[in-house]
Amino acid sequence: MSTNRKPPQKSEAPQEPFKRAVAGCLRAMARAPDLEVAYASDRPALTGSGEGAKARLPEPARKLTPQEAAIVRGHADSMALRLACHDTTVHRRLAPKGPEARAVFDAVEQARVESIGAKRMLGVAGNLTAMLDDRYHRGNYGDVSDRADAPLEDAVAMMVRERLTGLAPPAGAKAIVELWRPIIEDRAGKELDKLGESIEDQRSFAKAIHKLLSNLDMMQDEALDSDDTGEESGEDEPNDDPQDSEGEGEQDDQGQAVEMEAADSASDELEEGEMDAADAPSGDFPEESDEGDADEASESKRPPQHGQFEPKGPEYKAFTNKFDETIPAEELCEPEELERLRAYLDKQLANMSSIVARLANRLQRRLMAQQNRAWEFDLEEGMLDPARLSRIIIDPQQPLSFKREKDTNFRDTVVTLVLDNSGSMRGRPITVAASCADILARTLERCGVKVEILGFTTRAWKGGQSREAWLQAGKPVNPGRLNDLRHIIYKSADAPWRRARRNLGLMMREGLLKENIDGEALDWAHQRLLGRSEQRKILMMISDGAPVDDSTLSVNAGNYLERHLRKVIEEIETRSPVELIAIGIGHDVTRYYRRAVTIVDAEELGGAMTEKLAELFDENARPEPIPVPRKPMPKPQVTASKPVRGKVTV
Repeated sequence: MSTNRKPPQKSEAPQEPFKRAVAGCLRAMARAPDLEVAYASDRPALTGSGEGAKARLPEPARKLTPQEAAIVRGHADSMALRLACHDTTVHRRLAPKGPEARAVFDAVEQARVESIGAKRMLGVAGNLTAMLDDRYHRGNYGDVSDRADAPLEDAVAMMVRERLTGLAPPAGAKAIVELWRPIIEDRAGKELDKLGESIEDQRSFAKAIHKLLSNLDMMQDEALDSDDTGEESGEDEPNDDPQDSEGEGEQDDQGQAVEMEAADSASDELEEGEMDAADAPSGDFPEESDEGDADEASESKRPPQHGQFEPKGPEYKAFTNKFDETIPAEELCEPEELERLRAYLDKQLANMSSIVARLANRLQRRLMAQQNRAWEFDLEEGMLDPARLSRIIIDPQQPLSFKREKDTNFRDTVVTLVLDNSGSMRGRPITVAASCADILARTLERCGVKVEILGFTTRAWKGGQSREAWLQAGKPVNPGRLNDLRHIIYKSADAPWRRARRNLGLMMREGLLKENIDGEALDWAHQRLLGRSEQRKILMMISDGAPVDDSTLSVNAGNYLERHLRKVIEEIETRSPVELIAIGIGHDVTRYYRRAVTIVDAEELGGAMTEKLAELFDENARPEPIPVPRKPMPKPQVTASKPVRGKVTV
């Protein structure tokens, strides 16, 4: 007797209901029902703004503890509040130009938007506190005892949060705050007390932060006046006059509060049931797995700052972002195939790798030479300086002179290599590019410089699914970019090279290299760099031609992609702290980039890369000037082996 049995239904992973609940809550709080929410083991990030925004949250463990759940929800709440309560245009217009002041300005603005949600909802306040505490514990800031090792922007942001919400700094950040509190309270305590009056008005809040930065000697008075003048001249622009939308803004805030509370309540109900079943302790997040190194597990020594640059020029758009992808190299093919492709790449490099290796060793010697030890003289404490004792004999009223050994200021640095993965790079150029990236990354890693390797191409020739969607929509005129982007992460900055080396073999895979849309790729790499905590950021673009995508150029202006690339380059070169350089292979890139070099043969790429990087390190060996305090303090200047962004000299 036979019986018809239905095949067993595949059960979903236990964390899936939790992920749906968090994503739904994020969309509701951000008032963005179409927001794309993804979960990955990579760093949490919010990219873009408006309809094109994308949120990446940490992948939750299969068995969540309440603390781990609160951390994931804290990241989601932070991103939602950023989208709901932050105006990118206003922020960009009022942001100071100096990198140190800009870092503080960005951190305080994030503290403002998070404080709005924390004041309205206790659940959000708890989630954000858990997220911040986890972030600072990962950065090992709990035991910081030297002000030189404590980021000033984080101390100011936590003190602003304390003033706005009444919440004490998270346990992981207390050491940072207490190191800086006496100086900040002395010079800017009154400005901190007034911030609560303008928490709902981003423009007024930014003005108050300008005054705070001025009191900390991080922003000149004339720069403050200039910002105010520029703001007044632009008040007639649409959507920028707070008086024109005052009543409407109050209604939006009230409606937003109700919607956010409802969303948070619904998410609580969904997740509390799941927490009952998840009582067993779970492992660490994927980035803290046992397979990783200490460098990889720590992610970053400072909390990331979100970039404030719009991802596209004012006239540039994509018909749809639905089919775009940003993907790690290892997810594009099987591990066995990656090993085979890497072995093939190694064979191709047998004759060339020694040449590039010699150039890389030369770069390493130049970098290490900048890290030699030196001395500070004429200090008020330290080791007695016998060479200056003659002063006391000549003039007994002269004080004793002391000296202290220090490291030459060699700023912590991250370098991003962006490789053109277009079809025109097929053959020797892409092989040489992969080899140079391989050897250069190993060299810089030995020097303590983190390296990220990215690639860009498209998923299809001549449009792919984006073009099909355009055809189904009736071929609207001026559709914008009309192809599916593929941005590849060959090596993240925090990943050790030994774990990422085989990924470059993917460039040898047949069928990978297609079209190149340089503008969006450059902006993507730039946004990733802005999220890094290192003090110095270098972005190197390697390409063999102008941006080309037949599908896009066939229905837009002939210079559509090139005009957007110029816009992105201009914004990075004039407004960003990122240092941008470019290398063109058989293509003159000097007409696009201020700092660029063109090589005729791909074999010259290794030398060009090492020389341009060496030039950057040589001409910027000295740190940027540190603001001088208004009043002398009794203690001598604090020195460190590496300078800290926004450090106030005491």
